[in-house]
Amino acid sequence: MRRESVPVTNEPARRRGAHVVVLGNEKGGSGKSTIAMHLAVALMKAGYLVATIDLDCRQKSFTRYVENRRALAVRMGIELELSHHFTVDRATHNEIDRNETDEFASFAAAITTLEHTHDIVVIDTPGSDSYLMRLAHAMADTLITPLNDSFIDFDVLARVDSESGEIFAVSQYAELVCEARRQRRLADGGTTDWIVVRNRVGQFETRNGRNLERCLSLLASTLDFRPANGLSDRVIYRELFARGLTVLDTLDRSLFGIEPNLSHFTARTEVRSLLDVLNLPLDVRGRGRAEPRESWSGADPGLMAGE
Repeated sequence: MRRESVPVTNEPARRRGAHVVVLGNEKGGSGKSTIAMHLAVALMKAGYLVATIDLDCRQKSFTRYVENRRALAVRMGIELELSHHFTVDRATHNEIDRNETDEFASFAAAITTLEHTHDIVVIDTPGSDSYLMRLAHAMADTLITPLNDSFIDFDVLARVDSESGEIFAVSQYAELVCEARRQRRLADGGTTDWIVVRNRVGQFETRNGRNLERCLSLLASTLDFRPANGLSDRVIYRELFARGLTVLDTLDRSLFGIEPNLSHFTARTEVRSLLDVLNLPLDVRGRGRAEPRESWSGADPGLMAGE
């Protein structure tokens, strides 16, 4: 796969409507789809008009999650928040230029359909370098990079001495993001807010975790991103995928066979804390808003009462 800049002339005209949130990391298994789904559902529960796009045409984890949610709503005859969802497939021609032309057309068609009818567009990208992945990064208003709590995953950003925190070299994915942000500035003068999220963190603090957090803080000023805490490594996130549910949904044992517990409540708090850190421009974009932002940023009395 060639590693080139996404041509500015090929970027879809920038919208002044929907805010584009991209989940990206040039490494699989970091929890991008789980965060994408929880983010989309949280925003819909707050009354925002949300669209979702899955660019990972091979795994399609985000699409499967949305499909599972839609199927559950139909099967149980219940109302669940459902996004306007698109899947953009990679082209399979023998010529690279022709593939990129077709992929650009499909992606641009999805964005054009959504740009003036939705408040937020959440895009999940594949865990590998591709034209569609780079194109989405160049479109991002907010870029979220989930990172497993490991120096193996940290290596996609930079090579460092884990003890001293000395940065030896910026790695491939960080270079890709820097170039995408440069392309964004050239295209419309806009900026991309980049948040690197420590994800799937263990329940107990470790020496490795402390070193990783320190290295992320040091690297943040060099690469101009904001470090944040993501979701812990909890069974509840994996269990809910097959049902299409999130920790933000009201879990009724009689319907779903799941009873809320302390882990569920803590997971909700994690999602809301991450949403607060993102600083999305909700107050000025929420044309479809039914409830104030505080509907998801505060504690949920219903859950504490056993809903």
